[in-house]
Amino acid sequence: MNQQGRPTKPGDAIAIAPKTFTGNRALRIEEALIFEIGRLEVTGVDLDEPAAFAPRLGDLERKDPIGLPGLAEPEAVRHYVRLSRMNYGIDTGVFPLGSCTMKHNPRLNEKMARLPGFGDIHPLQPQSTVPGATALIAELSRWLCELTGMPAVALSPKAGAHGELCGMMAIKAALAARGEARSVVLVPESAHGTNPATAALLGYRVEAVPARPDGSVDPEEVRKHLSSDVAAIMLTNPNTCGLFESDVVAIAEAVHAVGAYFYADGANFNAIVGKVRPGDLGVDAMHINLHKTFSTPHGGGGPGAGPVVLSAALAPFAPLPHVTVNAQGVRLVEHAGEAGDAKPFGRMCAFHGQMGMFVRAMSYMLAHGADGMRQASEDAVLNANYVRAGLRDLMSLPFGDRPCMHEVLFDDHWLEGTGVSTLDFAKAMIDEGYHPMTMYFPLVVHGAMLIEPTESESKASLDLFIAALRDLAMAAKRGDTARFSGAPYYAPRRRLDETRAARSPVLRWMRPAAQKEAAE
Repeated sequence: MNQQGRPTKPGDAIAIAPKTFTGNRALRIEEALIFEIGRLEVTGVDLDEPAAFAPRLGDLERKDPIGLPGLAEPEAVRHYVRLSRMNYGIDTGVFPLGSCTMKHNPRLNEKMARLPGFGDIHPLQPQSTVPGATALIAELSRWLCELTGMPAVALSPKAGAHGELCGMMAIKAALAARGEARSVVLVPESAHGTNPATAALLGYRVEAVPARPDGSVDPEEVRKHLSSDVAAIMLTNPNTCGLFESDVVAIAEAVHAVGAYFYADGANFNAIVGKVRPGDLGVDAMHINLHKTFSTPHGGGGPGAGPVVLSAALAPFAPLPHVTVNAQGVRLVEHAGEAGDAKPFGRMCAFHGQMGMFVRAMSYMLAHGADGMRQASEDAVLNANYVRAGLRDLMSLPFGDRPCMHEVLFDDHWLEGTGVSTLDFAKAMIDEGYHPMTMYFPLVVHGAMLIEPTESESKASLDLFIAALRDLAMAAKRGDTARFSGAPYYAPRRRLDETRAARSPVLRWMRPAAQKEAAE
């Protein structure tokens, strides 16, 4: 029996559990799709019939009912609460997704973001009615510039990839101002996939830079690719293998020597905040994921923020709108004619950014202070190395047993001959109550298992997590393949045929045809 008092061996509990009439298993409700339980004639909201009007959609006007399912309010609440109980989140337990930084979101930040002066404002309000909001944006800008050692920041990008696009567009604008049309961007093989995608979107040809056997980028290898046609290098530091690029200054100097720019992917900035300033390393542009570094809510298709800090060479090309601070106070510059000597490359989005994320990030910074943010970085690195030390005798490290940064990377070499794959191991983690780590990424390592515990986890939670993974690793090594091949056994849904789902996705639910009852 495990610590939850149920058999760990798969199948034991399932074999003795009786079937139920409803399909429910106590509090684990067998929830139907909303299209299956909804009725067109039911609604939780009463809306008046619209007054007569002349549609302007032409041939695009809808000719049939929209067909959305209707639910009464109690039904809608129950449906989504039941679905939420099937999901895994950072408030549920350890979320070890490497490269994603799934950390705790302090509730204080949420409370601050809901203050009326921040939570109720509208982007079309006159500037004169929101001086507090613009002052907070200016203060957030000041902190981001101080933490990164950069003179300017663009806050309008909505997320990391959007920030990448912003930084590279600033680089392209700076080159155009010099009368240069360079066509190549260098990207290390271990980079996030958004890096080459961003460069390609802007019309650049991507050249991959291979890594050294220790997982880092060699300045000499970079020099082999440099020419007057190179616009920039896009380098992540710490890199996606969880290692600090110790030769980053030499790489920056080599890139600048040919007139190119250094774009740093700031996805892993949370490992070095308060310890290293990217501007001091020669970085020209870097996006910052506020959810990864300063604990704003993480994605899910909702509001995000990906500020981009810029060097003095790129600052004049920052997009509109942006905040300026002068003797007259704080002002939001909306139009190019108001930008003075600056040469903004354009606009990334309609408005300045996501105010709620700015408030949450500022709240996190003020609550921690400079020393607290530095400690958070140190704790993130400490926790990752604690996981590495706890598993290194059972799981293989592709770049040797060396200290890592905020995430530790294992490969599948230790699984050879066991009959258990990386995917099998990850699915078995679900049965133990954990979200799997990042699998098969970065691509430079075969069967990669990338674990990032973040600074949020206590020693007690990490000890249990390590013990669970050790138990799984030992089960794999002793040939207990049944524990893995069918996993997860205890999740609301069993393992999917992911290949079939990717190749033949079902994107629309169709009501099944009614079946006639059999004749008596």
